[in-house]
Amino acid sequence: MKKFQLEGTPRTDLGKKGTKAVRNQGLIPAVIYGGEAVELPYTGKLEEGEQLVEREGKGLITRSFQVTEEGVRKLVYSPDIFEVELTIAGKKYQSVMRELQFHPVSDKLLHMDFLEVIPNKPVVMEVPVQLTGHAAGVRAGGKLSLSMRKLRVKGLIENIPEKIVIDVTNLELGKTIQVKDVQVENLTLLNASNAVVCTVLVTRAAQSAAAAQA
Repeated sequence: MKKFQLEGTPRTDLGKKGTKAVRNQGLIPAVIYGGEAVELPYTGKLEEGEQLVEREGKGLITRSFQVTEEGVRKLVYSPDIFEVELTIAGKKYQSVMRELQFHPVSDKLLHMDFLEVIPNKPVVMEVPVQLTGHAAGVRAGGKLSLSMRKLRVKGLIENIPEKIVIDVTNLELGKTIQVKDVQVENLTLLNASNAVVCTVLVTRAAQSAAAAQA
């Protein structure tokens, strides 16, 4: 997987006014979570921008920070997926982008969530699908349609590919490839097993050719 270098600065005011002030400066508020759990009650010292969140009897430390629009442009507006090497106040984190929040009208990026990558701990990501080969059904006059542009997978970060490549050479007219038909080594696919990834649609041209042969 490709790597992306990102610099962030800690946020101190985590309330609504503080968040609004960050956006007014042309910056984007963000948070990274998912690190190693800590025992409660927590006796350590929280750094600038850190908060302690309790979940299932354990403590998780989240880190709030801000990034520039220019700094994340190629990360957000890209068809590729990345392992993000995030630096906040000199401390480095291996992470993946987890969730983006956009304004419903202007489509402006409002918030970013990152998940810290822990060695030997699986992560969940959406990986782009790439079709390869010339489908038999297309040669017969059909039209190849891609229904799922990304598949949700779970696995170790080092096993997650940049793309999931699916060979459609033998896909015939009117046939589909479902999630259960896709196998990716060392990964678990989390989408519904019967969800259609791609299909060769029967076109009028294909119907006419079939009628002529009959």
